Amino acid sequence: MLSLSAPETSPLPPRAQTLDVDTLAAQFEARPTEFHGFALIGRDLEQELEDGQYFDIAQIPELGPLTAAMAVERLARLPFTAEIALSMLVRPQLQGAFPRPLAVAENLRPGRFLATAKTVLVIQGESISIAQPAAHEVESVESLFAYPMGRLKEGTATKPLSDTEAANIRKWLRIALAAEVSGLLQAAVASAVEHLTVRKQFGRPLGTFQALRHRMAECAVLAGGVKWLALKAAATGTDADAALAAFHAQESATRVVYEVHQMFAATGMTLEHPLHLWTYRLKALLSDLGGRGGQAQAVAQHSFGGS
Repeated sequence: MLSLSAPETSPLPPRAQTLDVDTLAAQFEARPTEFHGFALIGRDLEQELEDGQYFDIAQIPELGPLTAAMAVERLARLPFTAEIALSMLVRPQLQGAFPRPLAVAENLRPGRFLATAKTVLVIQGESISIAQPAAHEVESVESLFAYPMGRLKEGTATKPLSDTEAANIRKWLRIALAAEVSGLLQAAVASAVEHLTVRKQFGRPLGTFQALRHRMAECAVLAGGVKWLALKAAATGTDADAALAAFHAQESATRVVYEVHQMFAATGMTLEHPLHLWTYRLKALLSDLGGRGGQAQAVAQHSFGGS
């Protein structure tokens, strides 16, 4: 449970005492029965977070980035998607006041939430720059991913970050990635476990078959590892921990997505079941920041090359 509520005697400032992520998230646990598309966009969820100043969690000294990462993980478990991870974990690292939503445009590829972003981190190789595009400088892109996707048009003005700033932002992008993947994995595994509990074959629940139990246990272990590595990276803020968390997140997501869809058989290939609302988001995150290869190089660099 992630409840940031506190009694009146708490040393936390008044704003921090009112933050209760679990209570807010509980309002958005259920998917609308009439929805059968790819991206279930949580506009009301985003507005609630905005109104409650949840996006500023990392900047409250008594809470900080670790609590923000916990909030990202919890909210990523919801069937609704909204631009949360970058605003909570990356925006506080930017020098200056930049409006949200945030998005990443990596090597000219389409990005999540990019069509409505007010601040865009433009990644070209090792360099990172910032754009604040006008409405006509971005466009929506149709996609099978369970995120609203968009593209930044060429010619948009950008402001480059220094090498030091870019390295710091890349580190927090990795932490944000790991925290979001963690929540998505937890939700996907929970959805599969529920299915195996209620679906019967040969007169008994599928979850009683040992082979399936072993496979799901492995998925649960992987998801748990991603969570704790993400939280550790948010707490320490080191390059090595961030790289390892992002690598394990993308590596584990590849395995878990395959396994949970196997548990559903043909049902897992339809839009009638909400599983895709988490797994299709995970698929979109697999190639971020250079994918597993890019994270592996970062792990080697920061763990053995010094950071």
